[in-house]
Amino acid sequence: MSKKVIMTPDDIGRTLARIAHEIIERNKAIKNLILVGMHTRGVPLAKRLAVNIQDFHELKIPVGALDISPYRDDLPSLNQRPMLNRTQIPADINGKSVVLVDDVLYTGRSTRAAMDALIDMGRPQSIQLAVLIDRGHRELPIRADYIGKNIPSSRYEKIQVRMEETDGIDEVAIIELSLEPTPAKK
Repeated sequence: MSKKVIMTPDDIGRTLARIAHEIIERNKAIKNLILVGMHTRGVPLAKRLAVNIQDFHELKIPVGALDISPYRDDLPSLNQRPMLNRTQIPADINGKSVVLVDDVLYTGRSTRAAMDALIDMGRPQSIQLAVLIDRGHRELPIRADYIGKNIPSSRYEKIQVRMEETDGIDEVAIIELSLEPTPAKK
């Protein structure tokens, strides 16, 4: 297994500043905006975007955290029970522009689950999607409105996003997974 770092802490900082500017440009009614991070790494990304927006626009944007576990469609096939994180949305989302924030956009299934969760909470004016990394391989017709970096990748690679708040370091890496069959256990 090999690992190649493709974004450093400085790269991540610059990327989030750019995305914050793009969000401000697109959302003229910035007072009508709520950022909602998807657990786990989408939450610190949403908080950092809110700080950038406040620095650039001098307006504090509400930031929420969303647990999509109950809405995922892949858990029964994985024979797993969801580990529930806490959903915390600091304001009513009805009639608001919600920017959903995630670390990696891959198949689109997590984003679909997040939209289902948000719609169960109310009727936002719009739902926009901001991601740090778009790696392709979509299985659903979902696209991000704000993309930090496009990283075309193989299905035999993993994009690893690590955040200071959750992992003790800021970096994005591509990890090449082994294609060799695993030896049988005796």
